[in-house]
Amino acid sequence: MTTQPAYTRDSLIAWMAEHGVDQTTHDHPAVFTVDEGHEIKAAMPGAHTKNLFLKDKKGRLWLISAEQKTVIDLKAAPRTIGSDRVSFGNETLMYETLGVRPGSVTALGLINDVDRRVTFVIDKRLWDADIVNFHPLTNTATTALTQSAFRRFMSEIGREPLVIDFAADLPQA
Repeated sequence: MTTQPAYTRDSLIAWMAEHGVDQTTHDHPAVFTVDEGHEIKAAMPGAHTKNLFLKDKKGRLWLISAEQKTVIDLKAAPRTIGSDRVSFGNETLMYETLGVRPGSVTALGLINDVDRRVTFVIDKRLWDADIVNFHPLTNTATTALTQSAFRRFMSEIGREPLVIDFAADLPQA
């Protein structure tokens, strides 16, 4: 039996307010992939994200968050992040660790990973963006955070991301 995550969208937003993590959350129709919702994203400033929940062959879990246009080569990624071959983590594992379902994967889900099972990797372009946009544990909204607010969130939950420049990892043409 899968237990309920400690945080849902509403309790996450309340937690951010209590911890001084300024954010703006916009409700919108459900968006399941990066390619959906371009018109929704166009109205929101900042870097929009794609998030990959991965498991390697040793059973380690990874969450990669990158700017939506960043190319992540899943064959090269293991070498880049210090892992073995990776595949997508299943829905049960995703819900157990991050408290989200497919289509709602987000770095904000790390608040539910109290056992620190997931290694967080963030693309340098996203880490350096002035404003970052993530789903607040549901794909029916987007939460905008300044970079300082996002870093405060990471600090408050006691997480230090592995910052990778995925663009530098691509073969040069």
